[in-house]
Amino acid sequence: QVRLVESGGGLVQAGASLMLSCEASGRAFGSYDIAWFRQASGKEREFVAAIRGTDLKTHYRDSVKGRVTISRDNAKNTVFLQMSTLEIEDTAVYSCAARVRSLQDVTWRRTYQYWGQGTQVTVSP
Repeated sequence: QVRLVESGGGLVQAGASLMLSCEASGRAFGSYDIAWFRQASGKEREFVAAIRGTDLKTHYRDSVKGRVTISRDNAKNTVFLQMSTLEIEDTAVYSCAARVRSLQDVTWRRTYQYWGQGTQVTVSP
C-alpha cells in the first residue's frame, strides 16, 4: 500500500504562487507515474499535471501550461507542484495520485491506484 499526503494549499490572491507537496510512504515510488488532479466545487475532477517514473517526462493541461511545474525528488518520495500566477479558476481541491505501471496516457484518472486526501487551494480576486 502506498499512502500519499498532500500539503501546501491555502488561500491566496490572484497572481500569487504556491508550491504543493505530495509525500509518499509505504513504498518507494521512484518508478511510478505521479499526477496531480483537481476538483472544483460542483465540477468533475480534472487532470492538471503528471511526471512519468520511467523517463521523467512531464505533461500539463493546456490551461496551466507555463504557470505550473511538476517535479519529483525520488530520494525523499516527494512530488511537487509549483504554481505561479494563480487564477480564480485554479480554485479546487488538489490531489496527487500514483500508479505502479508507467503508461503513455497520463491523464486518465482511473489508471492511478493510489490517491491522497487532497489539499484545498483557494484563489481570491
